[in-house]
Amino acid sequence: MNFTDKLRKAIASAESCLCVGLDPDPERIPLPLKEAFPDEDKQILEFCRRVIEATKPHACAFKPNTAFFEALGSKGWAVLEEVADMVPSNRVLIMDAKRGDIGNTAARYKHAFFDRMQADAITLNPLMGMETLDPFLDDPQKAVFVLAMTSNRGAADLLQRRFEGRLSLGEYIAEELAKKMSKSSSHLGLVTGATQTEWIKPVLNAFPEAHLLIPGIGKQGGDIKELAGVLKNHKGLPVVNSSRSVIYAGESSPEWMELVSEKALELKRSLQEITRRYV
Repeated sequence: MNFTDKLRKAIASAESCLCVGLDPDPERIPLPLKEAFPDEDKQILEFCRRVIEATKPHACAFKPNTAFFEALGSKGWAVLEEVADMVPSNRVLIMDAKRGDIGNTAARYKHAFFDRMQADAITLNPLMGMETLDPFLDDPQKAVFVLAMTSNRGAADLLQRRFEGRLSLGEYIAEELAKKMSKSSSHLGLVTGATQTEWIKPVLNAFPEAHLLIPGIGKQGGDIKELAGVLKNHKGLPVVNSSRSVIYAGESSPEWMELVSEKALELKRSLQEITRRYV
């Protein structure tokens, strides 16, 4: 099954385009888990297990942010592998790695995340050029989400800048990236922030078939109604990510899992206008 088919089936199965981001901060692990598991790595493993269990009826995808696992040191990689195995096979596993390198280095990243972790997709940073994507594009079962118009304010430093010369006159970097990727591969996607709805319009116009990983809903303040308007005519499949607002919905409550599930369900319902276009 190619990536597009798997993502479409995952959205249909969950009746949702919600992606739950797994950003396990040791400082925010619920107290019941801290009391039950003295070791930090065990706390994070059990936290992710229970978040996945609580949210899998409402999410089409899960996105572990590798930084939160790498920060654990040598144990972190083992925890990440176990978390990857916890994601149901009828859901999409996106590794939020934001890697970006060339040649044999990129090939090893591909081996780590696609071959060993069995991730369905990965986030990549194309700053070193389009060749950094090449090792990831030979398997139609896998996908790449390339940072194009990110949700943070720092997107204005480069991605929203307009250049002349080698780039098309008046276009900004994110738009040019999207245009180049539209000619490269059917399983290339874009990371486009929900906080950047005005900026992402020309990016989507440049690559209307791109699958989208959309952060910025929840704590970052992205507006779902505005996002729905921008996506109205987009052909690619959208995956709308929320991390902190879901996984920490009940961090101070003994019933934290129920609150996490309720928050995921609330977002699922909020995203129905978008989801219905694709199922």
